[in-house]
Amino acid sequence: MDGIIPLYKERGMTSFDAVSRLRRILHEKKIGHSGTLDPEVAGVLPICVGKATKLVDLLMASGKEYAGELLIGKATETEDLTGKVIEEAPVEAEIERQTIEAAMAKLTGKITQIPPMYSAVKVNGRRLYEYARAGETVDRPKRQVVINRFELTASTYNRTTKTQRVRFIVDCTKGTYVRTLVVDLAKLLGYPGTMASLTRLKSGGFELDQTLSLDDIQDQMSAQLLNLYPLEYAVRDFPTYELSKQEWQLVKNGGWLKQQIFTDPQAKIAVYYEGRLRALYKLVGENYKPDKMIDLSEEK
Repeated sequence: MDGIIPLYKERGMTSFDAVSRLRRILHEKKIGHSGTLDPEVAGVLPICVGKATKLVDLLMASGKEYAGELLIGKATETEDLTGKVIEEAPVEAEIERQTIEAAMAKLTGKITQIPPMYSAVKVNGRRLYEYARAGETVDRPKRQVVINRFELTASTYNRTTKTQRVRFIVDCTKGTYVRTLVVDLAKLLGYPGTMASLTRLKSGGFELDQTLSLDDIQDQMSAQLLNLYPLEYAVRDFPTYELSKQEWQLVKNGGWLKQQIFTDPQAKIAVYYEGRLRALYKLVGENYKPDKMIDLSEEK
């Protein structure tokens, strides 16, 4: 079984839990996900099965889009509602839309983030959440990410609790911690904040309406109706080249391809034989060298 499944990961389960259950449903050990989702985050989680696991990095490199909600007036140790409250400050008057949008603009483009302590980033061989649970602190590595879009979709002020909820859409590169992004937004507005909810709308070229739940997949497997997206979906935007029989023999042995065979040389190409994706090649000097071997099998 080879292909890609756009899974809808539900809240309350880890990405590892989702993969473990899929291994049992599909009776397949070779499964990987393209980008971890926190347990309390729902949404699109592309799953690679069989030979498609060789393409996980391509799906992970694609941009991601989220819809979420920021709670202004309260901060937690985990930067979401699962953590202990560590700071509170009443929002005495509603923060105007223009003020929020101006702060969002400052967090758009290339920005530097420090991963939250409750995250899976490794430092000195240990994950940050392990330090956090042990009550230890450690220097966290900074990372640069790109926020392509950070848009306010709704804002609600609660006079009773003196808090404000801000709903948003964010389009960002891989490695972005949306929890940290919205906490930083609250700080720019002069208040503590925490992420109240988050759903991933897009990832790996898949959107929410393309996803299947674990129950959907179980039902389709039972009815023998499960159709996976082909490996080719992951490279649909790559320039393609169909090999001749002689070139196929060369590629099977890891041979290079001459640039002259392409009318419009590209940095990286998808190489096909008999209509199937076989490898990715990249341009080095005046020739293409193997970058990723994907399917060298001969069966039809």
